[in-house]
Parts: sequence; C-alpha cells; structure tokens
Amino acid sequence: MPFLSIKPFCFLHTHLIRYYRNHTPLNFNLKFNFTTASSMATIEEQVSKRLWARSQSESIGSLYTPFVVSLASGNLKVETFRHYIAQDVHFLKCFAQAYELAEECADDDDAKVSISELRQSVLQELEMHGSFCLEWGFDASKETLPNSATIKYTDFLLATASGKIGGLKSPETVTTPYEKTKVAAYTICAMVPCMRLYAFIGKKLESLVDINGNHHPYKKWIDNYSCDAFQAAALQSENLLDKLSVTLTGVELDILQKLYQQAMKLEMEFFLAQPIDQQTVVPLSKEHNRVTIFSDFDLTCTVVDSCTVFADIAMATSPTPAQAQPENQSQITKMRLTKLKNTWEALVKQYAEEYEHLMETMLVNQKGEKFDYEGLRKALEQLSDFEKRANSRVTESKILKGLNLDDIKHAGQHLVLQDGCMDFFRSVMKDQNLNASVHVVSYCWCGDLIRSTFESGGIHNLELHANEFIYEGLLSTGEIIKKVESPLDKLHVFNDVLKEHDQCDQTNITIYIGDSIGDLLCLVEADIGIVIGSSSSLRKVGGYFGVSFMPLWLGLVMKQREHVEGSGFSWNRRSGVVFTVSSWDEIRCLIVGC
Repeated sequence: MPFLSIKPFCFLHTHLIRYYRNHTPLNFNLKFNFTTASSMATIEEQVSKRLWARSQSESIGSLYTPFVVSLASGNLKVETFRHYIAQDVHFLKCFAQAYELAEECADDDDAKVSISELRQSVLQELEMHGSFCLEWGFDASKETLPNSATIKYTDFLLATASGKIGGLKSPETVTTPYEKTKVAAYTICAMVPCMRLYAFIGKKLESLVDINGNHHPYKKWIDNYSCDAFQAAALQSENLLDKLSVTLTGVELDILQKLYQQAMKLEMEFFLAQPIDQQTVVPLSKEHNRVTIFSDFDLTCTVVDSCTVFADIAMATSPTPAQAQPENQSQITKMRLTKLKNTWEALVKQYAEEYEHLMETMLVNQKGEKFDYEGLRKALEQLSDFEKRANSRVTESKILKGLNLDDIKHAGQHLVLQDGCMDFFRSVMKDQNLNASVHVVSYCWCGDLIRSTFESGGIHNLELHANEFIYEGLLSTGEIIKKVESPLDKLHVFNDVLKEHDQCDQTNITIYIGDSIGDLLCLVEADIGIVIGSSSSLRKVGGYFGVSFMPLWLGLVMKQREHVEGSGFSWNRRSGVVFTVSSWDEIRCLIVGC
C-alpha cells in the first residue's frame, strides 16, 4: 500500500526496532490489543466517570435525536416543547420520589444530607417547569398523560429504588447497613445518568445561545441546565455514587453498569418519543431516499495502518535463528531476517525524508483567505506522484513476496476496528428504507485483507475499490495490481460512482468518510465530508487552502436553524466545509438515526 502518512510508518519503525532488539519474532497476534496509558488510567478512574465513558454511544445518540437538534437550533415547534415539558414533569415527580426512597436507605448521615439536597434541586426544577407552563397557559399534569417511554422510564426508576433489582429485598425488609447502602447505591446509579446527560447537553447548547443572542426561544431552559448550579448538582450526584459504591463487590459493580446503561437508553428513548411534527436534518434517511457512502479504510475504520499487518505477517512467518536447524542454515536465516529488517527501515526512512520535503514544497505559496479548490488539487497532484513512487519502491524491493493468502485473511478477521465502525456498516446495510450504496476506497496493498475484515463481521455486499496482490498459488509474488494509489485515484473512483448514481437518481446524497490528506479531495467533493480522528497534517494542508473544519453536530444544528419548512435540506459540494467527528456513533446517528 502507499505510505499514507508519516504517522503509521513511524509506528512501523518502532514496531520493527522492538522486534530486533528482543531478537525474537513478533507474536503473530494480529488483534493488536495493546495496553495503553489511557486504558491503564481508566482502571484508576472513579466509578461514575467510568460508567459515563462507557455510555458514549447513548450520550451521543441523545445529542443527535431530532428533538435535541431542533431544540438546539431554536426552531423546535412550541407544541413539541410543551409536550416535552409535560412529560418531564411526570418524570421529575418520580425522580424526587426515588431520591426520597434512596435517602431512607442511606446509612451514612453525609449521604442522607447529599440526597436531600439533590431532591431539593429536583423540586426547584419542577418549579422552573411550572413557570414554563404559566407562560403558555396550560397545566402539564392535567393536559398530558405520560406516554409509553415516560412510563417505562419511571417504572424502571421506582422499581430500582424499591429494591426490585438483582434479587434484592425490598427496603422494608432490608436490615443491615450494607444492604441499605447497596439499595441506595443502585438507586443513585439509576439517577446519575439523567443528571450527567442533561449537564452534558446543557453545556453543548450553551454556546448556541450566544449565536442567537437573547432571541433563542428556549434560552431559559438551556440556561438552567448549563448553569453552574446544575453542573454542580450533577457532580454532586456522581460523587455520591462513588462514595456509596466503595464497598460493592465485582458482581454488584456489574449491576451498577447495567443500571447505568439502562438509564441512558431510557433517556435516549425519552427524547426520541417526543412528537416531532416538522422536517428535521437528522436522520438523513428520513429526508433522502438514496445515500451513497464512501469510506477510507486504514485509520478511518482500523486502529492501526494495514502496513503494520503485512510487517507482522512477514516477521511472524519467517523462520528464526532460534529454531532448531543446522548451523549454516541458521546463519542464512539470520541474514534473511537482517535483510528484511534493513529493507523495511530503508523504505520507512526514504518515505519519511521525502514526505517532509514534499510538505514544504506543497505549502510554498501564500495561505489563501478563502477555499481554493484548484490550489488544493494541484498540491495533491504532487502527493499523488509521490505516493506512486513510494509504491513502486515497495514492489521493486520484493518485501511483500511470499505472504500467504490464508495468513492475510486470518489477519483481516482479527483486525481491530474503531469503536462503532462495524456496527455502523451493519446498520446501514440492514436499513431497508435507506437504499444505501456503500463503497470502501482504500490505498491498502491487498483487497483480500479488507474483504476478510468485513466478511468476518457479516458484511458481504459493499463495493471495494483497492489494490490487489498477485499470487502464485497461495503465495504473493511481491507484485501489486495497482488500482488506488493516490488522492487523484480516490477522486476518480468517487466521480465514476457518482456519475452512475446521479444518472439514476437526482435526489442522491453523497457522504465521504476519511482521516488523512489523501482523502481531502473526496471530502470536499462530497455533499457531506466527514473526518474521523485528529490528523494534524490533514488540518494543516486543508487549512492552508481554506478548508474549514466544523464539528458535525454543530453543523447539523446550524443547518436545522436555517431551514425553512417545506424547502428540503440542501448540501453544497465544494463548499470548503468539512465536518469532524470523534466516533463512528456520530456518523451512524447522522445517517440512520439513534
């Protein structure tokens, strides 16, 4: 494959150095389950922080619901907001009751005081809702019955607070301090997600009030959940949970995890249950009857660049001097390994040096004040030539010769993907209303690796545009059938597919998902270009030619705010705006919904 960026090859260089310093072959463990500093830090985190981190999918899902996006934009219909307030009144009354039950179970005086304070904040929240009702002249509790999502949520909360979870006794029969604390911990755990989620959404919406000034119709609601007092209350509830869970066992902590996730799911369902009688920008499947999705593979879908996979295969399948063999044969094997090492390192070094020089020559002219498509394309033409030269050096070196097709497929089956990536592709493929065409466009040297990766996840019908190994039997010859080597090659694939679909359906919307400089042309050509990850070189080159990077959720809120009912949502190609996301969950919510 072409050397996508300097980052993966620095990684490969480190990978190889570690191998030869140990004088033993790399473990042929292609799952790449590396222990990182961040994962070690997670072990030390407080229970509340860990549970919130594990609920990213639900928190993002709630943020991307049509209700929250429309509320954030300021054009949510008043009737919908009234209905929401009425449902929330029913919920908050239950919330206050659950706090009361938790306070009865708490054995610690400080915990009782904290729970009492949190209950008072809920009562104040109910007063705020009452002021909304007075402004609009209706009685929420009388005019609107709780819907099924509200009932499901309140039933769950009261059942937990009553000890009807995990085989616990009811509070009336709980006698020991430990049993009481456990019931209180479970109850608070079922309530913390609501507090943390609203604090999270409140802060997200707070900056949007500044955009609209004091004219945002729901400013009072946003102010309440973004204010310091509510943020402090959310933190107080988390600290309380941490304190109550200190003595819990592993099994009991697992119950906390289940309760927390269930509460998060119910919260998202609560938002989704609000009746939206208006056009909304999310999900795309609601407004567009055809979607064409393009995605890069390396470091967009995967955790590591696939070049490291081929390095692992080459190292793991080469005999080592330590294996039993005649002395002269052992010496020959050692020479082969040394040559393999030297060849990889030479390729890496040359790529790194030439890449650095290329970056300097690409950005020699004055930085543009606005989006300069032609300038960007000319710069990436240089990158295209550079990548093809690097590919030629790889094939000429024969470094890929002798790799076994079965090993490649095995590697693909165990390749670790970004969180939510496989779920995204499955959901898109299964959504019959979406009518999606899915294309993976990759520089990867070997399409068999990509096919085996997706097939292992049950995905068989996506279109793959990538290079291919040439084999003699099951062994690679070291030659590559070169199909997609450069940014221009990716753009040609994109345009060819687009011409075919545009002829069939003028309402087709195109989405391109990538992570590197090689994806830039396709990102700006698509109706919606999405960058996943945080490539500094991508932002540097894109910014130099006037490309703007905007968080996807913010872009959707702005699009919803500008929307005129009945006109449809329009997306402009070559606008120079590319959207950014932190996870595949955001992209799934955009296209198929939460």
